[in-house]
Amino acid sequence: MKPLPIEFEATASFCYKFARYHLLHELAQEPEALTGEPFKLNPVITRVMSRYLTEQQMSLSYPARDTEGKVQQVGAAIRFFTSLRAKRGNDSPFVWLGQSGMYRLKSDTELTQEAAEDEDEAVEDQPDLEFDGWIYAFTFPAIKAVQRPFPIKVGFTTAMDVETRVFGQCKGAGFFESPEILGRWQVKRVVQVEDAIHAVLKARGRWKEDAPGDEWFITTLDEVQSILRFINT
Repeated sequence: MKPLPIEFEATASFCYKFARYHLLHELAQEPEALTGEPFKLNPVITRVMSRYLTEQQMSLSYPARDTEGKVQQVGAAIRFFTSLRAKRGNDSPFVWLGQSGMYRLKSDTELTQEAAEDEDEAVEDQPDLEFDGWIYAFTFPAIKAVQRPFPIKVGFTTAMDVETRVFGQCKGAGFFESPEILGRWQVKRVVQVEDAIHAVLKARGRWKEDAPGDEWFITTLDEVQSILRFINT
């Protein structure tokens, strides 16, 4: 058993810090990742996690924040936070492929050229599994089209001011015009809803893989809205 890099506690804070600051980067050194080919992340998370934690530690539970009577299991929470950071973290060494928990290691070129997109720090630094917020969609006037799909970024924020979130992430990022917000929708479990929208769009072949970040899709506002309606029914 390898020594833990931080002191073990059956808490959300331990699970989040262990996943984000230690486990994620060790995963990038595993054989499945080093091939550069797509692989399923969860089994590798479990294998690496077992080098540090006993079965008893992984099975311990702690009270879920702001949810009376609900508990989170340590092992499940670590897997959740690791997958979350692998998918959306600025420092993630992986590309999420949008289906069945599949990922691949970023190439040296992707790591060098990838734009440093802002993350919603209010969410990323809050060790909760569920929270409410806004799904938003925006584009730029120069790439907007009529009656055909065009590049749209679909993201989330927990802030009340969607404009501040959207304009803030575009400021200083090399864009020569202001973004146009196409829509915003207030939802519960905002991270899970965003993941579901992204997964459907990727399954439909809409992901714009050569765009900065992993949240741009060649789609339409109607398609995004229809997916959101389906998820919420």
